[in-house]
Amino acid sequence: MTETGLTVWGIGTPRTLRAHWMLAEFGLTYDCRPITSRSGETTTPAFLALNPKHKIPVLQHGDRVLTESAAITTYISEAFDAPAGFFVPTNAKSRATLNEWCFFIMTELDALSMYVIRKHQDLHEIYGAAPAAVEAAKDNFAELTGAVFDSSGNDREFLMPDGMSVADILLTTCIQSAQRRQISLPDYLIDYNDRMSQRPAFRQALTINNPERAGPDQKFSPRPPRASSPNNDRR
Repeated sequence: MTETGLTVWGIGTPRTLRAHWMLAEFGLTYDCRPITSRSGETTTPAFLALNPKHKIPVLQHGDRVLTESAAITTYISEAFDAPAGFFVPTNAKSRATLNEWCFFIMTELDALSMYVIRKHQDLHEIYGAAPAAVEAAKDNFAELTGAVFDSSGNDREFLMPDGMSVADILLTTCIQSAQRRQISLPDYLIDYNDRMSQRPAFRQALTINNPERAGPDQKFSPRPPRASSPNNDRR
């Protein structure tokens, strides 16, 4: 075990990438247990003792065990000193704003859109095909991400005005999942993702989580069609 007492279980998914990316942003050393979904590794007695939900990622910090990628990234942000430029809220008002972003991303974009697509398109042999539900999920993702920056300006670098935050890690990984499925996105979100995916910490995390995609000159995923919205011209 490393001097930080940190271990991450899981690689290969956008949700596991969040944990690796967050630790890289904070410059923390940790052990990695490179188990993957649907490999049988998440249903062993040893892993089920850590997470009876048999899901990855799992974070161990000493004797503390934490599941759920949003909870893990938030915990890291609060348990360790943040690097310069990484925003961690210190009052109820800014924490509420950050939570609003995180809850929106994890419910509307991750659970209600991307997970529906993954289950009923990518894994339809297991969960059953549901073309209407898949198309509705894609439309929902495109509609909601088209409004992500509209209410407060789409010319900023990060979601929070004070710097990069947990919310940016959550949003970027959702955008990349949508890109792999050719979901139409507004120009400013494509540009936002391009910037985020060139961060050194992201590239470092990608070599651990998705080594097959981590070539130095390789984009994380192909660009999807650009949305035909009048908001696209605004930067």
